Amino acid sequence: MKRRSARALLLVSILSAATLLGACSDKESQVIVTEEEKQSVIRFVAAEYSTESKPFLENIVRQFEIQNPEIIVDLQVANWNVLDGIYTSMLSKSSPPDLLITNVYAHFAHAGKLNDLNEIISPELRAKLYPNLMQMDRIGDKQYALPYVASIRNLYYNEELFEGAGIGAPPKTWSELMEDARKIKETSAAHGFGVDLTDDEIQAYLSYFFFGSGGGWIKNGKWAINSPENVQGLTYLKELYDQGLTDSEPTVTTRDEKQRIMGDGKLGMMISGNYFASVVKRESPGLRWGSGPLPVRDGMPPISFGVQDVLVSFQTDHTDKTALMKFLDFLYDDNNYEDMIIREGFIPVTSTVGGKLSRSDSAMKRYLQELGKANFYPIQEPAWQAVMDTSRKMGDAVLYDNLSPQDALDQLQKFAETRSGQ
Repeated sequence: MKRRSARALLLVSILSAATLLGACSDKESQVIVTEEEKQSVIRFVAAEYSTESKPFLENIVRQFEIQNPEIIVDLQVANWNVLDGIYTSMLSKSSPPDLLITNVYAHFAHAGKLNDLNEIISPELRAKLYPNLMQMDRIGDKQYALPYVASIRNLYYNEELFEGAGIGAPPKTWSELMEDARKIKETSAAHGFGVDLTDDEIQAYLSYFFFGSGGGWIKNGKWAINSPENVQGLTYLKELYDQGLTDSEPTVTTRDEKQRIMGDGKLGMMISGNYFASVVKRESPGLRWGSGPLPVRDGMPPISFGVQDVLVSFQTDHTDKTALMKFLDFLYDDNNYEDMIIREGFIPVTSTVGGKLSRSDSAMKRYLQELGKANFYPIQEPAWQAVMDTSRKMGDAVLYDNLSPQDALDQLQKFAETRSGQ
């Protein structure tokens, strides 16, 4: 895309007037028009986290373009449910976004589609991004992604339902979780524990109970999906469902819907991110709630689980690294970034904003400490996107006895190994 600058337009006007005057004389004159100034274009596809996301980003883009008239930011904000389809369509048309907010990146890097952000980000931005998150977004010496926002997952509960059931503290172990869910079911019309095995969050709930059992997705650089610990975790989830201690539709109602169900007093407990507080304040202001750690298998040490969303930059036929650097600096500017974090209820990924918020908020200080030692998805694995997509087909099969937890995880393990060439 091109636009004439004000200076170029003025010059053309002056020269055109001179031409007209010259035409009145017998002398021929030749007008030389300067070439139009080129503008850089950044196609930015951003994730919508809440109703705050779009107006906030539109304002960021507006302010940036005022300060940088030589750069156009073509912004598209999309809900997570359609985000994959949007950028996949752009890729299929060989017109990828210059910047994309996503939760995966390694398969793009493996396919050679991403810019190395080492060649783009400024030293100032690099210095304030948390090193442990940056490390997860790096493969070899290539920085293929940047952390954008982070969250820590916790158990959240309805205090009124807990009081009615005589529960004095949130459960820390699986046996306590099962017992508390049973008490809530017996003393109220509410469900005990919300489980999200929908396309949105099945990989999250698997992670909570894999890690809570001492397992995980990867061990010693190899996929370990069907480990005995992971089988125990999935078996426990199925037992909760079989005994009627979960919500009735784990593969239908999403995490966001369950938060509203809890706000209506019909759910005792669920696992969500630290943004729960911001969501409840808007959607269920009357809810009295509390939080606790992720329950673990009896005898296991406490765990924390973190999630980060990232920014990636695709290679395009118009990549302007200087323009991208300027925009990233503006996006992560301390004032702009702090505003976004507070609006959305996330954990900051920059030490400057993280340090400021943690000094005035003890909860934020605790979240940042947990983030430093948390377990995460294996986002550095090129096969992770495909493994995650395949795991989304497991919920109904496991809950409704089409597959045992062992068989389901054996199949997912085989898929992961085949996809990774292990």
